[in-house]
Amino acid sequence: MLGSEGWQGLRGKTILDFGCGEGQGCIEIARLGAGRVIGLDIRPEMLEHARQAASAAGVSHVCEFHEAFDEPVDLIVSIDTFEHFDDPAHVLAAMDRLLKDSGRVLLSFGPTWYHPHGGHLFSVFPWSHLLFTEEAQIRWRADFKDDGATRFSEVSGGLNMMTIGRFEQLIEHSPFRLAGYRLVPIRPLAWAHNRLTREFTTSIVECQLLKRRESTTAALTLPGTPTKEFSSAAG
Repeated sequence: MLGSEGWQGLRGKTILDFGCGEGQGCIEIARLGAGRVIGLDIRPEMLEHARQAASAAGVSHVCEFHEAFDEPVDLIVSIDTFEHFDDPAHVLAAMDRLLKDSGRVLLSFGPTWYHPHGGHLFSVFPWSHLLFTEEAQIRWRADFKDDGATRFSEVSGGLNMMTIGRFEQLIEHSPFRLAGYRLVPIRPLAWAHNRLTREFTTSIVECQLLKRRESTTAALTLPGTPTKEFSSAAG
């Protein structure tokens, strides 16, 4: 996702992992030479696991973990989280506030909602989450989970039913523009992956976001993928 420059251009930079979970991504980023790594998550138990893991890995002097953070950073990384955010538009606005004008966001997530297993826990067989109502699936989940969740968004980690089309619309109306964009196909279905079938045959969405007011010369194109731009009234 960083292109040919790789991590060399990020050595010594301040990098924020948005939705860091147990901190494995932060630890890897620290090992690759980042100057400061901030893990951000709303789950205190995850942050505690992350602190312990960073200490065990010998990178606690580089990594720090918070429920809230308000300093500008050079790069924001968000891996396997965007399909879980309860209010992804609010998250994009928060990323804009946390990112330096010259910075960028690297975002990768999946599976999306129409993927065969896009329902995560609720995909007990391919596309089963599309065949049954949300109410029925929550009722089934209640047989082995007693957290009181009544909607997908209320389960542990959350699930916002993110589709590719919805994601593109969110970006179009966000403070960001797509500077690199790739839809990675499900390998066995790669032969059928195209504009019409992409919602059902995409495995992972990968993209790089730049602030709209920044020059396009700052962009890095994802390897093997043409740059795709979206225009909007704010652009």
